[in-house]
Amino acid sequence: MSPTRRTILQQLSALGALTTPPLALASRLLQNRDSGMSMPGMASTPPSDKPAINGYSLTPFVDELPLFERAKPVSSLHPHNFRITMREIHAKAHRDIPSTRMWSYGDTPLAPLIDVRAHQPLQVEWVNQLPTQHFLPIDHSLHGCGHDVPDVRTCIHLHGGRTPSKDDGFPEDWFVPGKSHIATYPLQQEATALWYHDHAMGLNRLNTYAGLFGMVLLRDDAEDALNLPSGKYEVPLLIYDRQFTTDGQLYYPDSGDPEHPWVSEFGGSCILLNGKMRPFFEVEPRLYRFRLLNTANSSFFNLTLTNRQPFHQIGSDQGLLPAPVKMTNLLIAPAERADLLIDFSQAAGQKIHLINGAVQILEFRVAAKSGQASQPSKTSRLANGISTSDSIPSTLRTVDRIPESAATVTRTVTLHEYFDKIGNSMLMLLNNKHWHEPVTETPKLNSTEIWEFINLTEDTHPMHLHLVRFQILDRRVFDVFKYQNNQGTRYLAAATPPDLNEQGWKDTVHCPPATITRIIVRFDGYPGRYLYHCHILEHEANDMMRPFEVIA
Repeated sequence: MSPTRRTILQQLSALGALTTPPLALASRLLQNRDSGMSMPGMASTPPSDKPAINGYSLTPFVDELPLFERAKPVSSLHPHNFRITMREIHAKAHRDIPSTRMWSYGDTPLAPLIDVRAHQPLQVEWVNQLPTQHFLPIDHSLHGCGHDVPDVRTCIHLHGGRTPSKDDGFPEDWFVPGKSHIATYPLQQEATALWYHDHAMGLNRLNTYAGLFGMVLLRDDAEDALNLPSGKYEVPLLIYDRQFTTDGQLYYPDSGDPEHPWVSEFGGSCILLNGKMRPFFEVEPRLYRFRLLNTANSSFFNLTLTNRQPFHQIGSDQGLLPAPVKMTNLLIAPAERADLLIDFSQAAGQKIHLINGAVQILEFRVAAKSGQASQPSKTSRLANGISTSDSIPSTLRTVDRIPESAATVTRTVTLHEYFDKIGNSMLMLLNNKHWHEPVTETPKLNSTEIWEFINLTEDTHPMHLHLVRFQILDRRVFDVFKYQNNQGTRYLAAATPPDLNEQGWKDTVHCPPATITRIIVRFDGYPGRYLYHCHILEHEANDMMRPFEVIA
């Protein structure tokens, strides 16, 4: 079996082999191309006078990991009311390259952290002060992205939020520079890490790549009672990849066809954490909590620590797991969150690295001594939370499994990809339907349904549903050829349950190729129109996104 595009991209990224734009390189490896033609889905190279930087050739661990600043309420009388402004900024992603033009929800590449209590309504005025011209290649042939709409427009989605439809960030509810939108988020949900990002129709991939994303932490009493690491020992951590030209500017590839510049996906050789390429972070020899979020457009990250040192995952997209899961590697897809505990108590004076594939991407410099006055006992409960892995609670939060019998409807969603005559990707669809076609999924409010994603493509797709949280039931490999030729569903293996770190509440699920992935969803919250889509942003843009409507 020939490798998929993403397999090649991941292998090249892990080996540090990217010296040309990765999709172009992957395409050449996958099949022979007509060298005289540039087609949609095939990346172009940067201008010859400004070639791309090979991120792996830059000196690593020379920049300190930036830390979040908390968003400040508009007044002390309204602690859950915020005003957040989108603007163009210039900042250095690495010591040795010039400042980069990018967009942000704040004054730095690291947007303000919204840190609030669950079950207390949050109000945000989103202010658009961006330029009126985009600096990345717009594909005006994509749905909702024609020449009849402004080139710069934004729409904010609180990813993972249980939000009324009018404030959910429907892709067509965009607004332009000089305008603002006030959204209310009830936050009637358990403690977790959410994130906010652009969702403007056809532009999400470019606006997010430019830098429009940030994090939200919800707290509640149940999580507080666990006494997890807090304060400076709790570190939100955003991971994503980019490509830069030698003058330090963001490079986003295009197909070479000016009428259809869309590309199906790509990965960059420059991996950033909190806005810096391969930074270092000084830690004490104790337990830390890392709130990890993958904000990449297309890339999955396969993460380990030096010498495969174990760590614990205690939460996923929608909050705490039932129990800690001891792990030595984590595969995290775009839009997924992972709540991790890493214990540095046995590494005093050492350097520990976070590794993606075979490449060290973050250096932890462990101090010789703890900042605490004395080493705590196993049972001590400090102001900044438990300090060694010996003290991690054995149970975290009750997660009642939804029985399949609770579902009144089973919906089938097929995932398709279409190619031109020489194998370039041209279009992605769900159930063979475009975004603009009539709604076909109409769950009833407070009903429970099973959704099965039948992946007929060669890629793993991280599928995301707005409004709801869900549980993964199972995955099962099947014969794609027979299915596509109307010969029924022939399974090739027994169904496999979700991994231990997937057995909490989710809002984004890996759907591997040639696999039927089943989730069970309760559509509680609010009636109205929402959407579901692949969270590879290039796929979402063309046209792997569909609306659904919750009917009261």
